[in-house]
Amino acid sequence: MGISRDSRHKRSATGAKRAYYRKKRAFEKGRQPANTRIGNKRIHLVRTRGGNTKYRALRIESGNFSWGSEGIARKVRVIVVAFHPSNNELVRTNTLTRSAVVQIDAAPFRTWYEAHYGTTIGRKRAAQKGEAVEDKKVSKSVTSKREERVKKSGKIESALERQFEAGRLFAVVSSRPGQSGRVDGYVLEGDELAFYQRAIRK
Repeated sequence: MGISRDSRHKRSATGAKRAYYRKKRAFEKGRQPANTRIGNKRIHLVRTRGGNTKYRALRIESGNFSWGSEGIARKVRVIVVAFHPSNNELVRTNTLTRSAVVQIDAAPFRTWYEAHYGTTIGRKRAAQKGEAVEDKKVSKSVTSKREERVKKSGKIESALERQFEAGRLFAVVSSRPGQSGRVDGYVLEGDELAFYQRAIRK
């Protein structure tokens, strides 16, 4: 008995049993869930209707995540699943699906930010430990450009800065790893970040 996605076996709204006038059809079939986990990249090709293909990610560890307020995207490593709106079991097993809240490596975004604005971000811990944060010499024009950028939009919210200190950012997966074979998403900010942080604390 295969997984079926038909609705003929269901009762009508009034509770009456529907007449069963045909057997199962191939176009009504469903497949087993991909249960994509974090690990070395392993993707299977699945032939679908019309000779098209789906990319079934069974294991995947990195993807493109965008930082919306800064308008950039970087390929980053996915560390762990932190929260899932539908099922806590998916958090325990580190299963990647669409809308899963994950923690990603903050390093690529930090290096971009420091190069773009010329200011450090989330380096308080390093300064407290006495680690040196190196300063590269740049021309006056670059310095003035950076200063202009900082005045315009160089301030980031404190909740995000605390995450940069820890080296991990909260992000949401917006692609479907079991269908497209990719784990892409966006960094959480503002009210959305506050909402999910409350949910994680609960």
